[in-house]
Amino acid sequence: MKRIGLLSDTHGFMDNRVLNHLSQCDEIWHAGDIGSVKIIDQLEAFKPTRIVFGNIDDKEIQRRTHENLHFEIEGFRIWMTHIGGAPPRYNPAVLPALKSDAPDIFICGHSHILRVIRDKEMSNMLYINPGAAGKEGFHKMRTLLRFNLHEGVISQMEVVELGKRGAIEP
Repeated sequence: MKRIGLLSDTHGFMDNRVLNHLSQCDEIWHAGDIGSVKIIDQLEAFKPTRIVFGNIDDKEIQRRTHENLHFEIEGFRIWMTHIGGAPPRYNPAVLPALKSDAPDIFICGHSHILRVIRDKEMSNMLYINPGAAGKEGFHKMRTLLRFNLHEGVISQMEVVELGKRGAIEP
């Protein structure tokens, strides 16, 4: 079993409580718009990580991360990218690949909208966007997700609310 912590759209800001919320996770996944190599360093020093870059991330971040990650873990085929769109309006750059070979779980960020839904049109693929953990953007609540993956079963999906976007706690 793997306990996963998933966040996105930090935009250079890491809430002091994030690592505490992710302390029981086996891996941390970041779905792009990291905003600072310091966040990559902090996450990598804390737990094993899988990170994709986003549209705001500079060349240094891009060199250290990936545009797309395709991997298998605990019986799931995962695809993580930053700008993926959302059901039923996927990004045209990813739509052909989704139609031809949909993963079990498709993870993206970018929209700052927390959303976890099954897409029956894409072989019942699970679409996950953890919302935004940073303070930049239009979202009202800063969020991240935690969940378990074990032998083809996803369980204990939790939304962690970090507080309102403008209200940053010490």
